[in-house]
Amino acid sequence: MTNTPALGHDHYLLGNDHQRNERKVWLVIGLTTCMMLVEIVAGTVFGSMALVADGWHMSTHAGAMLIAALAYRFALKHAGNPRFTFGTGKLGDLAGFASAVLLALVALLIGWESLVRLTQPIPIDFKQAIAVAVMGLAVNLICAWLLKDDDAHHGHHHHHAHDHHHDDHDHGDARDNNLRAAYLHVVADAMTSVLAIVALLLGRSYGWTWADPVMGVVGALVIARWSWSLIRDTGSVLLDAAAEGEEVRQEIREAIAPTGSKVTDLHVWQVGPGQFAAIVSLVVGDPQEPAHYKALLGHIHELAHVTIEVQRGAAA
Repeated sequence: MTNTPALGHDHYLLGNDHQRNERKVWLVIGLTTCMMLVEIVAGTVFGSMALVADGWHMSTHAGAMLIAALAYRFALKHAGNPRFTFGTGKLGDLAGFASAVLLALVALLIGWESLVRLTQPIPIDFKQAIAVAVMGLAVNLICAWLLKDDDAHHGHHHHHAHDHHHDDHDHGDARDNNLRAAYLHVVADAMTSVLAIVALLLGRSYGWTWADPVMGVVGALVIARWSWSLIRDTGSVLLDAAAEGEEVRQEIREAIAPTGSKVTDLHVWQVGPGQFAAIVSLVVGDPQEPAHYKALLGHIHELAHVTIEVQRGAAA
């Protein structure tokens, strides 16, 4: 016996704040693009590698923001498209992965250019460069403030029509990796701005011109580390290996255990921010209808889609 979803079944696996997040990302794109151009031009004119590095990092930030915004737009537009079997909830993870790869490449470029500047130093106009770096930091902090509330707010919902009805749920602890990528880009930008300011202050006060490219190297390493973290997390979701899925898997086993059923096959994978699908195969001595076992999983709100297969046999 295998449960069959009712007609009209759909998968809206996007966050409650999906459209709101998209609007804020577009605002951040506008702010950072303007500051990016100022920093790159000023860093080139005033001879600051740390400032140029921060400007180019801002360019990747703007590019990543664009990827995030377009991903939100595409996911919403195609949320009901039947070609996407489990909806478009994982598109944000794909966008976050692409953003992280882009950031890793830029970290390599910044690190290389900084090492070149260590061996071939150039004069720096510290006063002007510091002023521009402070402006860049201010823009980064504003952008971080715009995105922080969204990053901390993990509410989401889904609706679907199975052979039993669920009301819309608001689930906690849902990680939107698309928004996380945007937020961490801003945080990384702010960190490189701080490093640029510190390097320029040291150079102006003590004549340590080497501090500027050294801070560029440090910034590149920080960006690379952040990039790897996001690649690892988004890659896990895309390959259906998210750590949160193990918690849901354990909850399913605990819910089924009192029935005396033997779980012969269990697949759990993430289909959206904080939302999972599951296929559960059971062997039962005296089997009930699949709806009976599905009802036992009703308290696991992270489950947006469940398929139950029941076979008669020795459960032990």
